[in-house]
Amino acid sequence: MNSPLEHNDIESSTVRTFNNFGEQMIMSESVRKMLRAKLVVLGRENCGKTALCVRFITRRFIGEYEHKREVTYRCQKIVDKEAIELEILDTVNKESVGPAVSSLESSIKWGDGFLIMYSVTDRSSFEAVSRLKRLIDHVKQTLGIPTVIVANKCDMENGRVVRIDEGQALASDLRCSFFELSVAEDASAVEAAFGQLVREVRQEFQRHLLAMDKRSRMLQMRHALKNKLTRSKTMQW
Repeated sequence: MNSPLEHNDIESSTVRTFNNFGEQMIMSESVRKMLRAKLVVLGRENCGKTALCVRFITRRFIGEYEHKREVTYRCQKIVDKEAIELEILDTVNKESVGPAVSSLESSIKWGDGFLIMYSVTDRSSFEAVSRLKRLIDHVKQTLGIPTVIVANKCDMENGRVVRIDEGQALASDLRCSFFELSVAEDASAVEAAFGQLVREVRQEFQRHLLAMDKRSRMLQMRHALKNKLTRSKTMQW
């Protein structure tokens, strides 16, 4: 029969092993998540969301799409010499008000990072950016969610109604990265915008890993202190 001291040793060891195993499982899942990312492309209609996704995945430009439902694209890309599996959700025209809000919230919950798009030829699409960013923050219940703002159609200077400095100022206010580009003319700029979003998603996962590692060390210290106090009390008894 175990003495009280031996029993406490076994119990403490079991608890510590269980917690370490749980932490290791969580850490392994987090590492695995760093190798993949779920990106959501948001914005009003006719700003070029589908053309952007197809340009990034295939490097081809197709100007016209029949876009009536959400589409999820899957691809593997190399970003900063590291492979990553991407799922890119190309949303239909959704506003952050009205009956579509629950569907939009569901899409936001699914995503790890967000690309909010507007057209420099459509001020209403520009004005939608702030509403979409506020909704992301509300649904995710945290600030600093990886988000990139993309202004499209900069090749259409004759139809421009949103200046580049307006886009830059908005991105600065919302604390988002910003790209003004032409999906039709510049595949490298599209690559750069998605690459930046992937980097931000990876950085967020790394911060999560560091927080988990810190929590794991704190739990180990707590169990060690509890074990030491239990030993002390048992020996006094």
